[in-house]
Amino acid sequence: MGKQDSRYRWIVLVVTLLVYFLIISQRTAPGVITDQLMIEFQVSATIIGLMSSFQFFAYAGLQIPIGLLSDRYGPNLFLIIGTLLTGLGSIMYSFADNSFLLIFSRLIVGTGDAMIFVNLISILSQWFRTKEFVKLMGFVSLVASLGLLTATLPLSTWIEFSGWRTPFLIIGTIIVLSAILLYFVLVKKTQQLLLDEIHKEKRGSVKDVVKKTFSTRQAWATFFCHFGIFGTYIGFIGSWGVPYGIHVFDLSLSNASQLMMVGLFGAIIGGFLISWITRRQDSIKKVYRFFHLLVFLSWLMIFLSGTKPPIIVIIFLFFLIGLGNGVSALTFAVVRKTFSQNEVGVVSGFANTGGFLSAVLLPMLFGKVIDFFPTDEMHIALHHSLIIPLTFSFVGLVGVLMIREETI
Repeated sequence: MGKQDSRYRWIVLVVTLLVYFLIISQRTAPGVITDQLMIEFQVSATIIGLMSSFQFFAYAGLQIPIGLLSDRYGPNLFLIIGTLLTGLGSIMYSFADNSFLLIFSRLIVGTGDAMIFVNLISILSQWFRTKEFVKLMGFVSLVASLGLLTATLPLSTWIEFSGWRTPFLIIGTIIVLSAILLYFVLVKKTQQLLLDEIHKEKRGSVKDVVKKTFSTRQAWATFFCHFGIFGTYIGFIGSWGVPYGIHVFDLSLSNASQLMMVGLFGAIIGGFLISWITRRQDSIKKVYRFFHLLVFLSWLMIFLSGTKPPIIVIIFLFFLIGLGNGVSALTFAVVRKTFSQNEVGVVSGFANTGGFLSAVLLPMLFGKVIDFFPTDEMHIALHHSLIIPLTFSFVGLVGVLMIREETI
């Protein structure tokens, strides 16, 4: 029996998405304690931005190599290793007593996290048919949004009760244990069931695959799309979103986390809504274009609202940005429909590099801008920093226009 005909594929789906949920919950978790870290470790905004940037730099820099390795040697091993590294990095983070260990532990987390999404996509490509993929990406988007959601109010409430170290230690330990679960589900049990591998085309050389990726307009289109919509969203939520709520609206940590939850609720709805709309349209590009434009205009309105905007306006615009972020799942639907099975890993990695390159740059550039202003003008500094996500989202619009409709 082939993998795509086996009922066991649903167990694979549930377990891999559970692990993805846990890892996503740790991806942006440090953003909740940005102010606490600056006080406890007596570091500047630039150092905090550097910590986030190191994590996402590791992620972005490893996407193409991991994609190549996944296509060559199979995604199961790398998903397991990535899960283990993410858990160990989170545990190390919980014991950090200086800024070096903070940065190094997040580098470990970023290295492990780099192995997750690309291999998740490759595994789902093996177990599910192409026609099921758009709907499946809606579920992946939902799980990602729920993971990010837990890193807002639920995490901040836990931190207020127990301090910030305990949650990172416990969640890190659970992630390490989940790596063992992955081994039994993806390797041990699959071998026992003797499920056939799906037929694969003859592989080209690494040089040929990389050359094709870098010279294909469609691959660059997905790179820019993900840069503009996903990385901008993750970079803001994971670093300066909570401080924005605290300093612009004088909110408590919990209330600022709730403000970020608005965007995440939008993303939860957006993942399913956009998947549903796309399945009923004959054009992925039209859906892509509409929601990218919606996100760009939302960032523009936030910027134009000034240093003390009405909070109800910001709530609405954050919701729209989260809603539009659901379209990021279509990036990999485009990849799956455009490229062969043997190229999905590396092209997915290339597209994902775009998303996390912007997630690397955004916290760092935010920190640089903020350090130009006195500490008592933080709300003004945060306002001026909003030009960064606005510019990045415009890059995403350019990517949408580059997509060749006839190829998908």
